Amino acid sequence: MEIRGKVLTVYPEKCTGCRLCELVCSVYHDGVSNAMRSRIRIVKWESEGVYVPMICQQCQDAPCMIVCPVKAISRDEELNRVMVNHDICIGCRSCVAICPFGAMGFNVIDRKNFKCDLCDGDPQCVRFCEVKAVDYVDAERISLDKKRAAAGKITAAQRQAIALELESR
Repeated sequence: MEIRGKVLTVYPEKCTGCRLCELVCSVYHDGVSNAMRSRIRIVKWESEGVYVPMICQQCQDAPCMIVCPVKAISRDEELNRVMVNHDICIGCRSCVAICPFGAMGFNVIDRKNFKCDLCDGDPQCVRFCEVKAVDYVDAERISLDKKRAAAGKITAAQRQAIALELESR
């Protein structure tokens, strides 16, 4: 199985807000059922009534990697993930402050930063999400799915424009 081209992707329209992914993540990584120690966070948009799973995007030019003063953050090319080396990390939390997705956390008990590590290629949040609001798929598939969705919207808009034009005649 080729893992290099896989990415975690989120489908917020499917998320029910059950937060099982948060609990599974914290148990898998830290052995405790504590959502505050999870590498995935569910954010609720009150006004829309929508839940959005927020995860590390494993950025190609990762701001956390760039800002780290001791180069404790690097890319693992095999799994295409950004990793933290806690033997080098000084705990300055610059990575936490700069992450545009809020995906880097800091555990005050262990005094270590943490982020999604893709569970070494078997993301537990994906395994336990019954509604598939989070999935681990080929990056090319995501691009193709988005192209298809955009094409569907364009053709629907064109059909609607034609129907409106025919009505006005």
